[in-house]
Amino acid sequence: MKQLLRHPKIWGGWTSAGLMILITSLWTLWGASELYYEAWGLPLPEPLYYLAPSLITLSLTLLALKWPRWGGGLIMLLGAAFTFFIFYSRLGHITLQIILSWFPLTFLTLLVGFLFIWGGRAAFYPARLSASQPWWRRQLRYRLAVGLPIILFLGISAWMLPQNLMRVDDGHRGARRISGNGVDLVWAPAGPGWNWQQSWGGYPSWDMLAFYGVSPVGLKQSDDLPKNHATQTHMDTLGLCRYLDASGLHLMSEPQNIWRMPTTHELVQSLVYRGENAHCHWSGKLEQATCDHKPDKETPLWAPDEHPIYMWTGDEFDETSAYFVSYNGWIKKQPKDWGNPRHGYRCVRAPE
Repeated sequence: MKQLLRHPKIWGGWTSAGLMILITSLWTLWGASELYYEAWGLPLPEPLYYLAPSLITLSLTLLALKWPRWGGGLIMLLGAAFTFFIFYSRLGHITLQIILSWFPLTFLTLLVGFLFIWGGRAAFYPARLSASQPWWRRQLRYRLAVGLPIILFLGISAWMLPQNLMRVDDGHRGARRISGNGVDLVWAPAGPGWNWQQSWGGYPSWDMLAFYGVSPVGLKQSDDLPKNHATQTHMDTLGLCRYLDASGLHLMSEPQNIWRMPTTHELVQSLVYRGENAHCHWSGKLEQATCDHKPDKETPLWAPDEHPIYMWTGDEFDETSAYFVSYNGWIKKQPKDWGNPRHGYRCVRAPE
């Protein structure tokens, strides 16, 4: 038995199993966290998409544990295809940082598949041990492969689910007034002044919002934008919000100068918790705001059933990037031409 346990193929087989279980566990941590952070409240099946990577890696793990050669071959095939896709799409721009950042999903996957093929049968089906081992020990690899991700998912759920279940959503998507904590602003109703979704499924970038009034007036797509990034002056004078009518429901051909983008300070000071002002304050650094209550994705500021969990502010960080704020109070920056289904915006005006 000692000689068998010292056999390099056995160690190779169990190493491959351990790495696949680790990969599945990491994807489970990511998927569960993002499900509750990004996807909670969205219509099904969208929240379940975040669990897809862990389910895929779990399926590959169980397949390779049962049939090491077939499963290992499939892992190597998928790993090779993914490696080719990642690096082919970056031809001419491949750096050491890119190689290292993608290593766990590229070259490491190829190694794991090879180890399953090379040592899987020796590790999981040793002829002299299988019959003598108790059932639970023979099934240990399956119990670890399934049990660890389940434990991690339940742990993340126990931590994050209770808060999400208490979220406030009054269903009102009209103009809302948020007062207190040093601010008194009316926030735009659903429409072009609040999370105007584009045909590709995302929301306008900071550049797109700021260049709205540049001739020809209108929301320009990436190919139609000026080559240089928008400036603070563009946002303050020609930004989309400046063209909203008094109702906030229609865009005009000339600036109305009723609505504008909120400043970073104003957005932070308007964050909400259980439908009330969370009393947050910003120090001016890229960090999480200091709040009396940890803010959440709730009305009257956010739409809990929509994709955006971040809002652009009207402030630029530098020539190439601008500030945004997350619903839980983080202040960060992104390139001005960044746009995706998580980055929304909302115009504001002074109360009448």
